[in-house]
Amino acid sequence: MSDIAGTKPALRWVVHLSVIFLVVLWVVPTLGLFISSFRTADQIATSGWWKSLFPSEQNLTLRSAAAENQVLEDGMYVIEGNLFDAGQKATISKWGVSSRAVDAFEPGQTAELRRGGTITVDASGNYRMENAEEFTGARGARVFVTAELPPEFTLDNYHKVLLAEDSTDSMTRAFFNTLTVTVPATIIPILVAAFAAYALAWMEFPGRALLIAAVVGLLVVPLQLALIPLLKFHLGIGIGKGYLGVWMAHTGFGMPLAIYLLRNYMAGLPRDLIENARVDGATEFQIFTKLILPLSFPALASFAILQFLWTWNDLLVAKVFLIDASGQTTVMTNSIVELLGTRGGNWEILATAAFVSIVVPLIVFFAMQKYLVRGLLAGSVK
Repeated sequence: MSDIAGTKPALRWVVHLSVIFLVVLWVVPTLGLFISSFRTADQIATSGWWKSLFPSEQNLTLRSAAAENQVLEDGMYVIEGNLFDAGQKATISKWGVSSRAVDAFEPGQTAELRRGGTITVDASGNYRMENAEEFTGARGARVFVTAELPPEFTLDNYHKVLLAEDSTDSMTRAFFNTLTVTVPATIIPILVAAFAAYALAWMEFPGRALLIAAVVGLLVVPLQLALIPLLKFHLGIGIGKGYLGVWMAHTGFGMPLAIYLLRNYMAGLPRDLIENARVDGATEFQIFTKLILPLSFPALASFAILQFLWTWNDLLVAKVFLIDASGQTTVMTNSIVELLGTRGGNWEILATAAFVSIVVPLIVFFAMQKYLVRGLLAGSVK
């Protein structure tokens, strides 16, 4: 009655708040991953992504110019320069010449160098080294600074992940391997399941009810139970590990949901439409291709989204039926797992690789989301 009177019931507010909570729970980590993919390793290590637009304080290890750059002034050997790279702006708050005391000096103070001489560093990174004797050594003196650096965003992470073919962090091959697996593994079950769904929905034959019950039963069978027997079967018939084997595996695991979803949708189409087409002399194949398929597009699109997302993000099936010791058929999920093991400290590379792996599913989902709910709910009510 409260809804009729113009006030929203408490349950509706609970639903709205739950939806908002789920959206925030999903968007915030994705946004953080996206921002972190453009940050440097030092920035990720010192501050969270929510502080990416503000200056951050970092501990840096820098070097002065080498001894070959010294000049003689008034009987003193002098080396001058700036600790930071050209164009880099930072403000030093503390500095030191020993790793045990990185904050021993304030900007403008002078420190004794271990190899002789003195060094003075100001807040902007300008330094002056002086020594009565000639400086020696192939490398400059180490200087430890605590500096406030401005926000920095870079595309180097994406270059390493996508374009640097000689880099161990490159995922170019894995990206195209994943596409090679996902696209056929999405299209094949749709084609097969559409024919089966039409037959179970509109064609009369003995055992149809048993087949429908079997399809529903297969929905609850864990795919892990079939992995090893199916792999043995593939090896027995000569498929082995390869793209054909993983396509067939994804097709088999996706077929029950595809048939169930499409059959429910097709069964809800107007019976008069099918009967009139048969009276007009249309064959079952013509009815299927000219009427059923165009009208079933929402259901086809909704299953395509689910199958694409599941196949793209799959690691287990790819490990069993595709990936071998050569690494030539690795997929993106496996590449990210390898990065976690070999480059666990390079969070900027991991964030970039993870975001690259989710950007394609995001595009597919948002491009076809209007069909998802419509296709899933079709046939659930009359």
